[in-house]
Amino acid sequence: MKNAIETRGLTRRFGDFVAVDNVSLAVPEGAVMGLLGANGAGKTTLIRMLLGVLAPTDGSGQVLGHDLATDAEAIRQKVGYMSQRFSLYHDLTVEENLVFYGKVYGLKGSDLQSRKDDLLAWAGLTDQRRLVTGQLGGGLRQRLAFACAILHRPRLLLLDEATSGVDPVSRRKFWDLIYGLSDQGTTVLVTTHYMDEAEHCDRLAMMNAGHLVATGTPADLRAEYAGGGSLDQVFVTLAKRG
Repeated sequence: MKNAIETRGLTRRFGDFVAVDNVSLAVPEGAVMGLLGANGAGKTTLIRMLLGVLAPTDGSGQVLGHDLATDAEAIRQKVGYMSQRFSLYHDLTVEENLVFYGKVYGLKGSDLQSRKDDLLAWAGLTDQRRLVTGQLGGGLRQRLAFACAILHRPRLLLLDEATSGVDPVSRRKFWDLIYGLSDQGTTVLVTTHYMDEAEHCDRLAMMNAGHLVATGTPADLRAEYAGGGSLDQVFVTLAKRG
């Protein structure tokens, strides 16, 4: 199986501070990979490097076959990204946000129109299409941001704490959308603080203080680090080891 993401010794320093330290990671195509770690563990910095927004200080990597150091623009055209901040324009309607992001990604004409209508229906937002986005509840804004992130049919989706601050029902709906994309072959890398979400990932990568400290399936990690217990216990064990 090919990998959508491969990094080798990926490192990012800010002055004397090492935010990501020698991370070697492989994410198979079509997998849902969970990236776990406490605040400050380096997850967002790693995501920014994979997006081609932040250049590595050391190490190397490829995303969808493109080199992080030399082909960042090609990576950004093929990757979807969503963070907990939901980068939406609150004074535009639901439909207008989709049109705006569609044009940013180079969609136009009938392709943009059909893609927009399909995603409104897919995300359950057809009846809200003319509502001003600022009037939407958190769960609906989340679904709209998700739809905007996949307008250009990305082969890889990076989700950085995208479920933080929304209710449990909205989180379940969100994961239904993630599974649907994965079933269609989209690779998903998602950072999360929620251990119940981590259980639903195909594989997990755990970071601590910039280091990648463990990778594997949820079941494998529970067996190795928690004696078959919970992922919370795994997290605590690995944090203690540093």
